[in-house]
Amino acid sequence: MLYFENDYSEGAHGKVLEALVKTNYEKLSGYGSDEYCERAKEKIKAACECEDADVYLLVGGTQTNQVVIDTTLKPYEGVVAATTGHISTHEAGAIEYTGHKVLTVPEHNGKMDADELKDFLETFFNDGNHEHMVFPGMVYISHPTEYGTLYTKNELANISQVCKQFEIPLFLDGARLGYGVMAKDTDVDLPTVAKYCDIFYIGGTKVGALCGEAVVFTNNNMPKHFTTMVKQHGSLLAKGRLLGVQFDALFTDNLYCEIAKNAIDMAELLKKGLANKGYRFYLDSPTNQQFIILENSQMEKISKDVRFSFWEKYDDSHTVIRFATSWATTKEDVEALINLL
Repeated sequence: MLYFENDYSEGAHGKVLEALVKTNYEKLSGYGSDEYCERAKEKIKAACECEDADVYLLVGGTQTNQVVIDTTLKPYEGVVAATTGHISTHEAGAIEYTGHKVLTVPEHNGKMDADELKDFLETFFNDGNHEHMVFPGMVYISHPTEYGTLYTKNELANISQVCKQFEIPLFLDGARLGYGVMAKDTDVDLPTVAKYCDIFYIGGTKVGALCGEAVVFTNNNMPKHFTTMVKQHGSLLAKGRLLGVQFDALFTDNLYCEIAKNAIDMAELLKKGLANKGYRFYLDSPTNQQFIILENSQMEKISKDVRFSFWEKYDDSHTVIRFATSWATTKEDVEALINLL
């Protein structure tokens, strides 16, 4: 069986595991107050060229989105996202579970448009009844998006400017951020994200760690008593060292970017092979997620040999499926998939 279902099928990169084994018997303080967490935070701030940032290590993506959004918003506020945004589609209502509504704007290949966002916010505040409505208190985007697409530096700057105009924070979901910054021809890197986003996180779960996401608050805007509220959400890891050791390893000798590049290289190889065989792409993705349109019968046939993700119905007889490469995908894996197809 070939596995292209997601980018977290494997465990962790060897150097991450080596670091965990090496430090296993050290006696360290809990809840993220150990030296490895502090060292990882300093390395992340340096990589983002944002020395004044506050960095907080959490366990998983949905947990991170829920905790950050809930602790940042006021009780009467919601979060604005594209209709295809992860918090709007694939998180089982985790945001609404906290009492905050996800307010949606149109998507364009997974992305939000700054002009449409501005129009949405202006329409809300110009409504004479807006005191009876859910206030937009934050804007959420992901990079890469649910469709593997990327924002440009100019697009990020424009969305950031709209958020500043309405005095609401811009939050970037970076569960796959490594694959975004290592994509070919992108002009967005970690310092760019730190410049234009008020809050973002660097995903580890999908980029070489067993688990873990590093949240970066760029403008002295970490909510007060954040640790207390993290614990209220059941999200405070007693053995915080687990996260610190992993991110310390990932941000040593540029490991995070190097292993993310492997996923991009393998996706490009797969993309070329699919194109050469005449497969139809649902859209053009420059990252590790590739979406193709298959006849339903063909989809069922290949499912016997390949694990992939169902994405959405295309029409009555066709389905969009996703192949995802990862930091651990090998050239042999991709060639075997291409040969099978």
